[in-house]
Amino acid sequence: MRCPFCSEPDTRVIDSRLTEEGAAVRRRRECPRCGRRFTTYERVEEIPLMVVKKDGRREPFSRQKVLAGVMKACEKRPIPVARIEELVSRVEEAVRTQGEYEVPSRLIGERVMEELRQLDPVAYVRFASVYRDFQDVTGFVAEVRQFLDRAGQGPAPAADAE
Repeated sequence: MRCPFCSEPDTRVIDSRLTEEGAAVRRRRECPRCGRRFTTYERVEEIPLMVVKKDGRREPFSRQKVLAGVMKACEKRPIPVARIEELVSRVEEAVRTQGEYEVPSRLIGERVMEELRQLDPVAYVRFASVYRDFQDVTGFVAEVRQFLDRAGQGPAPAADAE
């Protein structure tokens, strides 16, 4: 490793430690020429994960974007932030373990909906209403009925029945 102070190409490691739960190695180094010490970090280089949008555009995967969407769906619900963070971590892990460099946004949205379905029904319906981009009430009602059927609560009463 080149010394950042004098550009000596050969420095020596005087201490190594794991950091970030083993995700990186912190190394203290010393330059034999100028005697100064500096720190370097060694991490596995991850290839950026790209998300392919519905219109074909590609953008880097953003954990923050997923978190913001889930937080919005869970707004004013009795869900601890730690549970939301765990949900987003599971979604990110599932997406990254696909082994692909490009992932359709649909896959991420479906995974978030699966997680929300188990976490909170209201947050699920909120997220689904934005994610599915319903153009009318009929589509929204169909999604809620489908959710209730899966939850074992039977079909919801028809909208026109009284």
